This record gives sequence, C-alpha cells and structure tokens, in this order.
Amino acid sequence: MRKYLVIVDRNRAEKLTRFANFIIDRVVISVFFLALGFIASLLYSLANIDFLINIVYKMSEMNRFLDILITSLIYFMYTFLIEYFTKGRSIGKYITGTKVICIDGTEPTFNDYLIRNISRIVPFDTLSFFGENGWHDKWSETRVINMKNYQAEIQAKSEIEDLGKKEIA
Repeated sequence: MRKYLVIVDRNRAEKLTRFANFIIDRVVISVFFLALGFIASLLYSLANIDFLINIVYKMSEMNRFLDILITSLIYFMYTFLIEYFTKGRSIGKYITGTKVICIDGTEPTFNDYLIRNISRIVPFDTLSFFGENGWHDKWSETRVINMKNYQAEIQAKSEIEDLGKKEIA
C-alpha cells in the first residue's frame, strides 16, 4: 500500500480534460486504422503488393465480436506502450498537459502501467473517471494530474522549505 500524497489529489486533471484525453487517443487509433487502409491501397495500386490489402479486407469482413476484440487489443497495446515509454503520457495527455503518476507522487512502474491498462478492459471503465477516480486509477493506485499545476505546487513547497536555510558560499 502506497502512502497517499494530498498534493497529488489537489492537482488531479479535471473530468473534461480526462474526457478529452480519451477522445484524442481514440482519434489517434482511428487515424492509425485509416492510415493502414491508405497505405495498403497505395501499395496495391503502385506496386501490386496485396499483403496489406488482404489484411484490410479480412478485417472488414470479420464478425463484430472479433472486431471489438482486436480493436480493444490494439487500444490496450497503444495506451500501455505509449504510457510506459513516455513515462505516463499518451498523445492525448501531451496535448492536454496531463500525466499519470502514482498516488505517492512517484513514477509508475511497469506493473502499475500493466494493471492500469488491463483494468480498462472492464466494461464501462471508460466512463468511470466521471466519478471520483477512474477504476483503472483506483486499482493501479495512479492518478492523472495537471502537470503545470502539480510542478508549480511542488516548486512552491520546495521554496518554502528552503526559506531560512543557510547558504554556504
């Protein structure tokens, strides 16, 4: 169990910002699929390479359940990998100036990101952040914070603690 820092809670991202993160990241995934289709048709038209176009055709003909499963898997991989390798920031979070951190103010570990993103598979988790915290935040002990406000408060706290300290020249 992690120690809970109030400063993390005070600087949580607003619900509309979190919703914007979700929408932006969904648009990124949609653009990915559109780009895949475009590249497949371009390769087929220019070089008669039909490997990608066959994959696109098969994806367009699959049943709804399999489509949802594959799309969810790709979204899971996107959110997990991008948050892990960018230290808590997806494209949506870059645009909105937010970041994922642990409730104790530390950077999440590989397991924290894994738990956070596996939790997104739960139905209606997408809407759970409209409550106090999203389920994927609660279960992974992470929070999405407004970086600018968080860093400003950390700096102000540090400067207050430095008051009265002797400077040795």
